[in-house]
Amino acid sequence: MKILTSILLLLSLWGYSQPPIIPLPASYQRAKGTFTLSEHTRLVVEDSAFQPAARYLEKEMQRRWGLKRSQNSATKGPTLVIKAGLPAKEGSYALVMNEGSVVLTASSPAGAFYGVVSFLQLAAESRKVPCWNLKDSPLYGYRGFMLEESRHFFGVSKVKALLDEMAYYKLNRFHWHLTDEPGWRMEIKAYPRLALVGGVGTATDSLKPAQYYTQQQIKEIVSYAADRYITVIPEVDMPGHATAANRAYPAYSGGGSPAHPEFTFNPGKEETYTYLSTILKEVSSLFPARLIHIGGDEVSFGNEKWMKDAAIIRLMKQEKLSTALEVEHYFLRRMADTLRSCQVQVLGWDEVIEAGLPVDHTLVYWWRHDHPEQLEAALRKKYRVVLCPRLPFYFDFVQDSTHRVGRRWAGAFNPLKAVYEFNAEHYPGVKDHPGQVLGLQANVWTETMATAERLDFMVFPRLLALAEACWSPRKDFKAFQRRLSGHLSQLRKQDIHYFDPINPQASPELVH
Repeated sequence: MKILTSILLLLSLWGYSQPPIIPLPASYQRAKGTFTLSEHTRLVVEDSAFQPAARYLEKEMQRRWGLKRSQNSATKGPTLVIKAGLPAKEGSYALVMNEGSVVLTASSPAGAFYGVVSFLQLAAESRKVPCWNLKDSPLYGYRGFMLEESRHFFGVSKVKALLDEMAYYKLNRFHWHLTDEPGWRMEIKAYPRLALVGGVGTATDSLKPAQYYTQQQIKEIVSYAADRYITVIPEVDMPGHATAANRAYPAYSGGGSPAHPEFTFNPGKEETYTYLSTILKEVSSLFPARLIHIGGDEVSFGNEKWMKDAAIIRLMKQEKLSTALEVEHYFLRRMADTLRSCQVQVLGWDEVIEAGLPVDHTLVYWWRHDHPEQLEAALRKKYRVVLCPRLPFYFDFVQDSTHRVGRRWAGAFNPLKAVYEFNAEHYPGVKDHPGQVLGLQANVWTETMATAERLDFMVFPRLLALAEACWSPRKDFKAFQRRLSGHLSQLRKQDIHYFDPINPQASPELVH
């Protein structure tokens, strides 16, 4: 019996152990030996489209170990080959390793990049890389993370650092929420006061001097993301959450409420549409993905003056609109038309499904976990959907029962396990509409995150659990925790101030 137990244990440890990779590859098998990286390692790229992935690998080899790519084709040494092949599923790759070679075969440039990332994770601890054979492809094509910078601003270096971590864990959509009530964080040359006046203040300091991204900085970040196969999606929130913009250009304000002053743009003035169309066209010139998120959420927080506004009353008579909600929907259709004229897809929070926006031109973000019927309706109407429900994907919610700074929902919070174990098929309509759910996204709203360290504490390691939820169909939380331990060590070396869910006492709540 003891012999049988020992054999089963060895099989468990050797035959069925997992590679130290997050997200876990679809298929993996431990191979014999180790592949040693050295100054004699040759990097061979058989398809010029895969050169960006090769350059990324070269930079990482130089940064980690001071190794440069061998330029001598006659050099005898280990060889790393990147070549095309495999079915055309975007992001798929295979890695075959032995002591003398690593062969990375990919379906696309993105797949080559993800294969490189997996290899780098295997090499995280040493130049002597344990050999594995991998076949991999993502569960979802959309694997997103949203950073809101209206409430607190973090700057170019921090955004690049977040993009680095997204790339390392194969996330590929960066939703950049740049406008909201406290601040407008993007230079618009046609309306410079948006940044110079609207950029003043944060959620905790209304007098803080203007902070915003110049157009040159935006282009720099978009390019940096593209090098890591990440698409940047800007958000210009409307018609609500417009307080900062209205502070800069009050002529376009539709008023607000005591709790949310000057909250809306005025949908009754034709000049409002000219103003916002000019802004959106300028924004579209900065983001080559042809995707712009226009919000469309929570308008009722500050539209109580609409029904008394002369311009809006005229619009309602002219367009035969009966309610403030119908006015809101009219506004959204107008802005969607502007984006369509620019060949830009319109993206919006789940409220927009009631506005009659064109199905083939609209992407819906379902965020209200307490309104599953909204998701079901979006799918029934044939909209493509990204799932980002507050529970478990709002990272401004606390992640441990002992934490005090951050949000909860009727006492509920968002621990690592809930993020990891998310299953879209538990929600109504998802199984009945295959292909309409494009993927998942986590959102971080920064009311309680005034520093980069506090941001880290709320994002990590939940970002890693998100990555695996987006990529890997199989779920084993205990196995994930075992792999996570090594990745926490890597985060520590990068001076990322993460929460440690394995040993919470080692990382007391960081509140500033």
